Amino acid sequence: MMLRLLHCFLFAGLVAAENGRQAWLRYAPLSPGHNTPLPSSIIALNSSASSPVNTAGQELQKGIQGIFGRHLGVSNTGKEASSAVVGTVEQFQKAFGSSPVKDALEEDGFWLNVKGSTVQILGQNERGALYGAFEYLSMLAQGNFSNVEYATNPAAPVRWINSWDNMDGSITRGFGGNSIFFADGQVVSDLTRAAEYARLLSSIRINAVVVNDVNADFRTISPENIQGVGRIADAFRSYGIQLGLSLDFASPMELGGLGTYDPLDAEVIAFWDNITAQIYDRIPDFAGYLVKADSEGTPGPLVYNRTLADGANLFAKAIAPFGGIVMYRAFVYNQLPDEGDWKADRANAAVNFFHPLDGQFDDNVIVQVKYGPIDFQVREPPSPLFANLLETNVALELQVAQEYLGQQCHLVYLPPLWRTILDFDLRVQNQSSLVRNVITGERFKRPLGGSAAVVNVGLNDTWLGSHLAMSNLYAYGRLAWDWTLDSEDILHDWTRLTFGLDKTVLDTVAQMSMASWPAYENYSGNLGEQTLNDILYTHFGPNPQTLDNTVWGQWTRADHTGIGMDRTVSNGTGFSGQYPPEVAAMFEAVATTPDDLLLWFHHVNYTQKLKSGKTVIQHFYDAHYDGAETAHNFVAMWESLKGKVDDERFEDVLFRQGFQAGHSIVWRDAIVNFYNNISGIPDDAGRVGHHPFRIEAESMQLSGYQPYVVSPFEDASNAVAIVTSTNSTTGTATAVLDFTSGVYDLAVAYFDMYGGSSSYQVFVDGRMVGAWVGNIVDIGKLGHTPSIYLDGHSATRITFRQVHVKKGDVLKIVGQANGIEPAPLDYVALLPAGVVD
Repeated sequence: MMLRLLHCFLFAGLVAAENGRQAWLRYAPLSPGHNTPLPSSIIALNSSASSPVNTAGQELQKGIQGIFGRHLGVSNTGKEASSAVVGTVEQFQKAFGSSPVKDALEEDGFWLNVKGSTVQILGQNERGALYGAFEYLSMLAQGNFSNVEYATNPAAPVRWINSWDNMDGSITRGFGGNSIFFADGQVVSDLTRAAEYARLLSSIRINAVVVNDVNADFRTISPENIQGVGRIADAFRSYGIQLGLSLDFASPMELGGLGTYDPLDAEVIAFWDNITAQIYDRIPDFAGYLVKADSEGTPGPLVYNRTLADGANLFAKAIAPFGGIVMYRAFVYNQLPDEGDWKADRANAAVNFFHPLDGQFDDNVIVQVKYGPIDFQVREPPSPLFANLLETNVALELQVAQEYLGQQCHLVYLPPLWRTILDFDLRVQNQSSLVRNVITGERFKRPLGGSAAVVNVGLNDTWLGSHLAMSNLYAYGRLAWDWTLDSEDILHDWTRLTFGLDKTVLDTVAQMSMASWPAYENYSGNLGEQTLNDILYTHFGPNPQTLDNTVWGQWTRADHTGIGMDRTVSNGTGFSGQYPPEVAAMFEAVATTPDDLLLWFHHVNYTQKLKSGKTVIQHFYDAHYDGAETAHNFVAMWESLKGKVDDERFEDVLFRQGFQAGHSIVWRDAIVNFYNNISGIPDDAGRVGHHPFRIEAESMQLSGYQPYVVSPFEDASNAVAIVTSTNSTTGTATAVLDFTSGVYDLAVAYFDMYGGSSSYQVFVDGRMVGAWVGNIVDIGKLGHTPSIYLDGHSATRITFRQVHVKKGDVLKIVGQANGIEPAPLDYVALLPAGVVD
């Protein structure tokens, strides 16, 4: 045994290749020097194959083997001393005659008692026991060998995941590969990844997964697919994960052949009763339904002049006999607002629809409310609906999928954003009413509550397409159990479990991650203006003008003199009045509205002074430059970890950080140029439109290339790029360098479009300094929603470091078109050390 342990520790210092598939459950060997007493055996008090307690025993065995190189036997009987015993309180009492648990356990809660080599892990139920086993292993994997004795209970009973997987295998807003559940209209035959996913979720105490998109396909509940999703439920069960389904409200017509889907129609009621019985016959532990209705064109009860409560209660009554619940989304805005009406406001919709129905929803209905009134923006106030449903169960909807937030191509650690919502005091009835206490049911004494997070895991080994994005999934589970946890403390746990115990790695990942949301907010949209990306196309790159002059109601009302939505009661849309009086009064006045939400609530002049003393427009300029510089610095910070992180994950993250650095410049330039153009107000620092280190591609000597005017104008430097004259042409762009001789980073801005993989070569004074293929979309390196245009989605940069340049050297770029992609180029920047542009 000592030889085996020594062998384990000898290799612990080496950085082995990893692909990320084990995420935070790596159970990596610890380095030498740990002399911790370990149990001599494992007693799992249920040996049934589908039992979470049996799974807990296997997990303890696997974890201790991986971390310490010690193999422990697992049995379901034995002596308690010097063993790790895992089971329910009831099972422990039956096996040993009494319970050591000193504190009351609620559903899913557990009690952990570690005294040297004797470990007791007891759950209120079997799922809780498994949670406790993962907790113990998390301690060991982080080098924490403390003796502990405590009980812990969840903040709320509902800790769900919403998957947006489609029956064809695609994932709506999916950036990490195709579905692990579906392909070609049915459930996949191999559910290995589904079981692995359940294992990850169980370790962070998630208890249910809705496996299909909220824009549901009625075929999901066909008899054959009920059997198929039953197999997913089987794969989940031993990890304590229950399965839920999204429903298409019109299924009685589309699947059942009825002439109506009126929720009060007797045949419609019978249809759903029958479907629900079929589901529970196949999946006895089915969690419940998720319903999106009357939103973005989806069918719902409003079609028949019925209320949203009528729609929700239709499903609630069908599922109540089986103990299931209904999550009914508050994302309802089928009647698109008129931008010409100053008082029109999509943000008002949720309260307008749901507040009059408070108290009319059945007790097994939970109204699922997005954290803000619009749609997962970089900063929003908390939805006022949380303060308007005092007699209705509510749940908070978050998004791990970074739909508007960089689509997992940009590092954005989300818990600090979430905390702005969770810690907000709504002051309902002039009493403390933190959002986190509302959603748990504590504030208004509701029986059900909790949260759901939209998560877009796919077949990519990294699950989300990005290693660092997994911190958001981990943090969601931790917070859903305890909303008071500190964002950085959670991040430290995740980093140790994911990358090891090296303090440099821990500190660097923390520094990058904690700076990432403020940076993204700075270069994408700030002062409460929303994320300024293209809301008509892919929700990824910059396109501020799409927010206005559209029907979607995400307006900024930017014009030549001012910007921002007037949501006051006195002069605007009245949205501020949806909050309780104390909060409403704060948001009603410019002077008392926090600067970071100013443009959410007020339309002001660009010259309006902020509390910082800056004008709105100057803040825009400064923030966008600061944010891009922060993102640029992430590259060097990550590079400092070379040799401390395995090569595969190191290179994957480095590629994404390089992309983010370049794309943050795309964002910065697009936004500052747009508002500089519309306002006519110059940047006090003289940066906007001034790029002394750039060579515009259209100004170079061109052969086989021609200028191309980019639309929107702000997505290209100087509004112009170059493209090959045909899609089979090789283009050449040359320029004589009028730069002081020295060493530069050479950055090439180009457009990487979907549907082609152009190739490029860069020469300085006849020597090749770099070559690449524009294929970051086509081969799935990034995974974001692709673009077939020259725009802010396809705009990107590649940088070649430490290039020696002499004044008078000839720069030459050769581009070979491919497919529909005409080797497009925007500019070249020769950057001295320390310059970000």
